[in-house]
Amino acid sequence: MFRYNVRGENIEVTEAIRDYVEKKVGKLERYFSDAPDATAHVNLKVYTEKTAKVEVTIPLPYLVLRAEETSPDLYASIDLVVDKLERQIRKFKTKINRKSREKGINAADAAVLFNNEADGNESDSELDIVRTKRLSLKPMDSEEAVLQMNMLGHNFFIFEDADTNGTSIVYRRKDGKYGLIETD
Repeated sequence: MFRYNVRGENIEVTEAIRDYVEKKVGKLERYFSDAPDATAHVNLKVYTEKTAKVEVTIPLPYLVLRAEETSPDLYASIDLVVDKLERQIRKFKTKINRKSREKGINAADAAVLFNNEADGNESDSELDIVRTKRLSLKPMDSEEAVLQMNMLGHNFFIFEDADTNGTSIVYRRKDGKYGLIETD
């Protein structure tokens, strides 16, 4: 059985909102044979530009379900987040089932967690790699890497950091700014 921790930022969490969240997120319990004892952390934010962001995190024994969605309507955001979480559960269930078939073993602990009636209709091909690229890393600094990324029209760029001689990645964040991941 899920427990709910619903909190709001710039919004008062009314009983109606709490009931709606519990009703919608509670539908995810049908995917589990024994509803895990987990806390669903729900964070509701309302911004000045009249958009609502909903973040849901559910830590489970074998995976952490997490999704966030922003839309003009709070209730629509809740619906969209629950849809995302359902897709994550189905994808994980499909992955467990495929691994058990490939290895010829019972998908031990994690598969027992899932209810077989709520079947995932996701195909195995969704997780297949359809393209492989090989690249040679050119030494450069992070500013040049951002320029290269923008010229290519990509959301990330892998490069060899000229200062550290390590592999690094620059990426475009959702807020339009840039991030840098450095490897050890």
